[in-house]
Amino acid sequence: MAKNTDATAIQFRRLNTKKGPAVQSSRAQSDRQAYRLRMKYILENQPLLEMKQGEVDRILVKGGRVEGVATTINEAFNGQAVIVAPGTFLNGLIHIGLTHFPAGRLGELPSVRLSESLREIGFEMGRLKTGTTPRWDGKTITFSRLGKQEGDDPPRPFSFSTGGLPHEFLPCYITYTNPKTHEIIRSGFDRSPLFTGVIEGIGARYCPSVEDKVVKFPDKERHQVFLEPEGLRTHECYPNGLATSLPLDIQRKMLRSIEGLEKVEIMRPGYGIEYDYVNPIQLKPTLETKLVEGLYHVGQINGTSGYEEAAAQGIIAGINAALKVRGETPFTLDRSEAYIGVLIDDLVTKGTQEPYRMFTSRAEYRLILREDNADLRLMDKGHRLGLVDDKIYNRFVEKKEAIACELARLQKIKIRPTAGINDRLKILGSNPIKNVTSLEELLRRPEITYHDLKVFDPSHDALPPEVAEQVELEVKYAGYIRKQEGLVERFRSMERVRIPEDIRYDTTPGLSNEIKEKLSRIRPMTLGQATRISGVTPAAISILMVQLKRMGAV
Repeated sequence: MAKNTDATAIQFRRLNTKKGPAVQSSRAQSDRQAYRLRMKYILENQPLLEMKQGEVDRILVKGGRVEGVATTINEAFNGQAVIVAPGTFLNGLIHIGLTHFPAGRLGELPSVRLSESLREIGFEMGRLKTGTTPRWDGKTITFSRLGKQEGDDPPRPFSFSTGGLPHEFLPCYITYTNPKTHEIIRSGFDRSPLFTGVIEGIGARYCPSVEDKVVKFPDKERHQVFLEPEGLRTHECYPNGLATSLPLDIQRKMLRSIEGLEKVEIMRPGYGIEYDYVNPIQLKPTLETKLVEGLYHVGQINGTSGYEEAAAQGIIAGINAALKVRGETPFTLDRSEAYIGVLIDDLVTKGTQEPYRMFTSRAEYRLILREDNADLRLMDKGHRLGLVDDKIYNRFVEKKEAIACELARLQKIKIRPTAGINDRLKILGSNPIKNVTSLEELLRRPEITYHDLKVFDPSHDALPPEVAEQVELEVKYAGYIRKQEGLVERFRSMERVRIPEDIRYDTTPGLSNEIKEKLSRIRPMTLGQATRISGVTPAAISILMVQLKRMGAV
C-alpha cells in the first residue's frame, strides 16, 4: 500500500510537525482511480495468485474447520484458510434522509446471505454505522475564495524502499461552515435518519457526521471542511469533514451556504450506512476465529473504522493464513512492537461496541513506535517471513549499520572548552562548555541539531537524511527511550507467561463469578493479556498466577 501510494500520490504532507516525533505522521492524497488500477495490475501479476470474482454467500465449515466458500451461483472454492474482509457490505443498509435501501456502497449490492451464514455458525453479531460525504463537481467550486494548502516540498515518501516520487501534485483547499449552514442543517433534523430513530447502528465517536457536530458542539460557529481532489484526470472533489445522511435537498442548501460553494453541484450525495459486525473477542491475536479453525476476520467485520485499520489487520491475517496452510508457527505483533499489535490486542481483549479507530493515545509505548523507525522495528520480521526481498533488506542492513557506526563515532569524538568552540556554541544559541564534551553529549542539547555538529567536527561526512534523522532522535530521546524500554521488558515478562488452552476458570478457587465469566469468554492466551481485560483486578491476576504454578505452566 505504501509503494502504491508513492506511485499514485497527488499530495504528501507531514502532520503534527510542531510536536514530538512520536506523534508525527505522514498523510498522502492519492489519485483514487490510478491507485485502484495500479493495485489491480500488481495483484493480477503476482505469481501463484489466482483472482476470481463472485458473491460469496456462505462459509463452508465441517467439524469446526473451514473448508472454503460458496457463491450465490453454487460455485465452491475450497481452501484450508479463508479470510473474510467484507467492509460495510454485511447486511448493508444505506440512508439518505428518510429514504433507505440495501447496499454495501452506493450502487453496489449488500451481502445479506453471508451475514446469515456467519450468524448460523454461531458468531455473536452487532450493528454499527458509518457515513460518507457528498462528492462535488470541482468545476462548480470557486477555489479562489478558499484557503489553499500545498503539500510538502520536498515530499517524504510512505515506503522506506521508494526512490523517486511522481512530480505532478495538486493542492487541497479549506473552507468552513457558518451559522447559516448550521441553521439549514437543523431544519432537516425532522427528516434525518440519525435523529428520527431510523438508524439503529452505533456510529463512530471520532468521525461524527456534520449534523452530529452541530448538535454536540452548539457553541461552535464553524467547522472546517477540507477539500481533497479525487485525482489528476477528474474534477470530482471529496469534502473531508462533511459526512452526512441528511436529505438531498438539505445537503444541497447546506453546501451552497458555505463560502466558495455558492454554486456547487453534487455529483453523488452523502449517506449513512449500517452494517453487521462480529464481536472481535471471538478472535485469537492471529485474527483466526475461535469458533472455526482456519477462518480469519479482517476490517469492519471486527468493528474497526478506516482503511488503515483494515489494512493492518489484513496483513496479519494474510501472514497467518499462509503460515497455517504451511503448518508453521503463527505470527503476532505485541503492543510494544507496533500499532498493529495495539489495535489487535484492544480488539481481541476488550472487544468494541462502536467503530474503533487507532490513535497514538491508545499506545502506551508510542515513543518507540514512531513512524520514522518502522523499518528498524519490523524489517527483520518482514524479511524472515519472505515479505521483504533481499535487495531492499540489504539496503536496510546498511542503514542500520550506518546508524550504529555514527552513534559510536559521536561518543568517541570529544571537543575541548576552547574560546573558539564556545564562540561557535554562542552563535548556535547554546551555552559554553566547561569540560571536555563528546559530540553525543552536545547533540543532546535541544538547540543543537545533527547538522550543527559539522561546525565542531572536521571529519563530519554527509550521511543520508534518514540515517542522520535516526542518529539525532536516538541521542536526544535516549533517556526517555531507555525508560520506556524498561517498561516494555516488564510488559514482556507478563506476556511470556502462557495460559494453557485447557485451563478451567470455573473451577479456579478465589475468582469472582464475574471474572470467571470474562476469562472463560475471552480466554486470554497470556497473563499479560488477562491483565488488560476490563474488570480483571490485580488480585485476580495473583490468584491466576498461583493456579498457573499449580498446573506447572510457570
